[in-house]
Amino acid sequence: MAIATANKNAAAIEGDEGGMRYLERLPRRIVTVYLPLFVFVFVLLFPFYWMAITAVKPNYQLTDYEHYSPFWVVQPTLEHIRYLLFETSYPGWLWNTIVISVAATVVSLVTAVFAAYSIERLRFSGAKYVGLAIFLAYLVPPSILFIPLALMVFNFGIYDTKLALIFTYPTFLVPFCTWLLMGYFRSIPYELEECALIDGASRWQILIKVLLPLSVPGLISAGIFAFTLSWNEFIYALTFIQSSENKTVPVGVLTELVRSDVYEWGSLMAGALIGSLPVVILYSFFVEHYVSSMTGAVKE
Repeated sequence: MAIATANKNAAAIEGDEGGMRYLERLPRRIVTVYLPLFVFVFVLLFPFYWMAITAVKPNYQLTDYEHYSPFWVVQPTLEHIRYLLFETSYPGWLWNTIVISVAATVVSLVTAVFAAYSIERLRFSGAKYVGLAIFLAYLVPPSILFIPLALMVFNFGIYDTKLALIFTYPTFLVPFCTWLLMGYFRSIPYELEECALIDGASRWQILIKVLLPLSVPGLISAGIFAFTLSWNEFIYALTFIQSSENKTVPVGVLTELVRSDVYEWGSLMAGALIGSLPVVILYSFFVEHYVSSMTGAVKE
């Protein structure tokens, strides 16, 4: 038996080494690793490259493909960026987007924490069906909800204000954040909560001092998700905001830099590029927490 076990272990080791040697050959490594990686990086980064070169191209190079390459820029200029920042309301749109996204994210996270805790930890009858209903609510298209939401916005007198978006964005942020935090709360052992109850802790103390510190990756993941959706949202921002000074970046860039059939392509690309930087920076700092939390929520 010992000899047979040793032979099996040796065969397994040889199989692993054989699998590792599979990538030692350059042609196979190019086909299985480098080529797919190159395609992925190209598809991911080419839009940013195109926006960057278009933002610094003079107007006469944008359409003159006979004398200038569309994939490169000659004699770059900062005129489009200067026009965007100093002759339009883009800085105000950017500030509005930041304020609305942060406020909507905070409101959604607070609501989702309470909802996820009550569903997963209080164990009331029908909790699973409530959780499923909350997730199904996320699948409702915003194009269906914006009409009744518009009536509520008008009735409350907050039309054409930041509050209109801060209060309507959670309608699609809370369901997914709740579902995500439900999966993360479910992965925390119930014994910790039971020990805290035995020691005399209240539900509020358990939530604040036990569960939330252990759920930081889940909170970061849900916050990134909510912030990204709020930052890129278009339908509600177009419907509930009218004045130029209250617009967000997605709506302002499209409605103010496109005049009839005239497209300010340089400024449009500069606005899109600058507007995407905060989300890119956010993901670059917290991508590990985002992936780990999403994995924990899905596997549960």
